[in-house]
Formats: sequence, C-alpha cells, structure tokens
Amino acid sequence: MTRPMKTLEFKLERAIPAPAEEVFDAWLNPETPGTPWHEHEKLIFHPKVDGLWYWLVRGNPHYGRFTDIERPGCIRHTWMSRDTLGEESIVTVTFEKKGDATLMTLVHSGLPEHDFAKKHEAGWSYFLDRLVGHFTA
Repeated sequence: MTRPMKTLEFKLERAIPAPAEEVFDAWLNPETPGTPWHEHEKLIFHPKVDGLWYWLVRGNPHYGRFTDIERPGCIRHTWMSRDTLGEESIVTVTFEKKGDATLMTLVHSGLPEHDFAKKHEAGWSYFLDRLVGHFTA
C-alpha cells in the first residue's frame, strides 16, 4: 500500500496601487512586465476556461490549463513542470479591493514536498514584486 504524497502550499500577498480590474487584466497580459507570461523563451497562452498554456523559461517548460477566470476577482489554473515532479498543482490568484489599492493573493497548492517544488515560493515572490514595481513606476 502506498502512502499519499505530502504536499506543500505557498501563499503570497501584495498590495498593488491600482483598481482590481487593472491588476486582473495586467496579470493576464503577456505584455505586462511582472507577470510570468511576460518573461519567456516561448509562450502559448489561451486565458479562458479550459484554455491551455505553455511557458518556456530558462529552458524549463511549464504547462497547464485555466480552470476558472472570474474578472476581476479570481484566476485559477493548473501548473506542471519538472519542479512539480510532473504532478499537477493548482495556482489561484485573487484580487480584492482594499481602499484605492488591490490586495493580490497568490496561492500555489498541491506541490509535492520536495526541494525542487519549494523553489516556487521564491519564483512567485519575484514575479509579484516585479508586478508591484510595474504599478508603482
């Protein structure tokens, strides 16, 4: 009998000085610096429910499928890569109005408990910080 694999979950939050609609739209726009879709060697990107995406960065392929898109509140998609050990994980990004700003929360769940998967926390922090920089520049 095999034991279920332990999984990791990362939750990151950033306050972004813009309306939720703008932040939501920026996150789905590959032309916006700060989104993972902006930095790529190759990108296939169909941001709609059941739309597939493929993102190649630094020789590392990532891929998945959009499962939920509710403007301006939530984007959810699957995420697979070498660093997930081929296991499907889930990325949920929410956008909540906080005064004149938006609280953007990214939760990456279902990652295998492995050193490779732990790198996702630093990767997502990098992109979220760049997105904040885009809106504060």
